[in-house]
Amino acid sequence: MSQIIGAGLFAFSIYIRAEPGIDEWIRLLDIYEYYIGVYILIGAGALVMIFSFLGCCSALMEHSTALYAFIGTQVFLFLATIAGSAIILAYSTTDSSVQPLIRQTMLRFISTSEHPHSSAALKLIQESIGCCGADGPNDYMVMRQPLPTECRDTVTGNAFFHGCVNELTWFLEDKSVWAAVMAMILAAIHTANTVLGIVLVQALKREEEAMYRR
Repeated sequence: MSQIIGAGLFAFSIYIRAEPGIDEWIRLLDIYEYYIGVYILIGAGALVMIFSFLGCCSALMEHSTALYAFIGTQVFLFLATIAGSAIILAYSTTDSSVQPLIRQTMLRFISTSEHPHSSAALKLIQESIGCCGADGPNDYMVMRQPLPTECRDTVTGNAFFHGCVNELTWFLEDKSVWAAVMAMILAAIHTANTVLGIVLVQALKREEEAMYRR
């Protein structure tokens, strides 16, 4: 079970890291902190597939040292999956650490929209996502900047209601939640494996003591 979920977490985390759309937003908005959690989950998913085999071998051999090693790996993987899911959610959900970073970058682009790089970045983000400004079209008015055409709906001509901070956060959150759910399921499995490993070690100790008394 853990091998299947671990493989799924590994594959999905690789997809998040390699998906061109996500990478483009991360690069434009300079929020590379998001990838820290992704890298941790990639590593955790790979290690789950390896250490699950170790667990099977240690249980079959009924070797105390191997079981202690397995328990240690389960504790480590529990911490890794919790840390990875916490970091990826901390930089991809509503009211998380990522929103001030996106807001800061968007406002910087708006204030320097006369420069080609800022103008191109704003055009790409606002056209692709269907948003306007950091928190809405009022950002342009506050900064005394003209409202660009990509801020308007091509059909109605009205400015987009939602700002890019919320839209981009929802985009990242949609991907990250699935990875976090798989990581939390694995964390629960690692907890159960740790408890079962400790129970098995204690059972082996009692068996060895009984044999010694004979």
